[in-house]
Amino acid sequence: MVVPEGSANSAGADVLDVGTALIRAGQAGVAGDSGPAQLRAKFLHTEHELREPRTVSQADMKVEILPALTDNYMYLLIDQDTREAAIVDPVQPQKVLDAVKKHGVKLTTVLTTHHHWDHAGGNEKLVKMEPGLHVYGGDSRVGALTQRVSHLTALKVKGGTCSTLGTPSCSGHPCVTPAGDTLFVAGCGKFFEGTPEEMYKALIEILGSLDPKTRVYCGHEYTINNLKFARHVEPNNPSIQEKLAWAKAQYDSGEPTIPSTIAEEFTYNPFMRVREKSVQEHAGETDPVRTMGALRKEKDNFRVPRD
Repeated sequence: MVVPEGSANSAGADVLDVGTALIRAGQAGVAGDSGPAQLRAKFLHTEHELREPRTVSQADMKVEILPALTDNYMYLLIDQDTREAAIVDPVQPQKVLDAVKKHGVKLTTVLTTHHHWDHAGGNEKLVKMEPGLHVYGGDSRVGALTQRVSHLTALKVKGGTCSTLGTPSCSGHPCVTPAGDTLFVAGCGKFFEGTPEEMYKALIEILGSLDPKTRVYCGHEYTINNLKFARHVEPNNPSIQEKLAWAKAQYDSGEPTIPSTIAEEFTYNPFMRVREKSVQEHAGETDPVRTMGALRKEKDNFRVPRD
């Protein structure tokens, strides 16, 4: 999810999902939509899931960061004026309702970044536990969907308006202002049925054109490993070294490494830096789109070092 910092508009207008691209209209299936990982998630509590939620305040909106499963994040978006809330990717419904009760707000809306079970798998249970919710998504495969959206669809959420952004990583994903699996801190999602051209458009032309202060709330805690790959690509980039040291300290103290900002991503995210000479030289390319493809292929097979 991406949130423009300091906006004077209503909270709903402030939320921008990037990673799993809030509503990435339709990303196609990926291995792991069901199977052992899903079964483990149903019966085992993970160290990540047991971490304490954290709240980020901004203008008249609060974002409650809710760790889930092994490395997912759900986001409760709270309008301070109306005391209404929306939830992004409620894969663990009871945890969502516990947060709603803690804040004393009314849950009205579900924003689903894409159909994968670790993002949309809690929708149907949540609407049974809390009837009357509006469920938005960019893909008909999203459970309990009440309204399908596409690129630049305007939504009335939490007393304001937000717009969806089409940022594919898997097919069928436009992103509603929360990010999901397109843009991560210092990384990007796998292409699956997508292409380097589509990812370049999503990261550079769409997300990269947002206000530099826009906050990025992604769907997973992948920051440390992403930064280790970024360091491999640009070993002499001080922004990467500093962010990696910070991320390790954050994680060791039980804190999330999100949000980041669009401006920050341009300083250390290799997939946002494909126009930089240092990144192109590493990839052995001179074209940013080909550089994007080469980097993604390399990262798919990257062995993350321990340090």
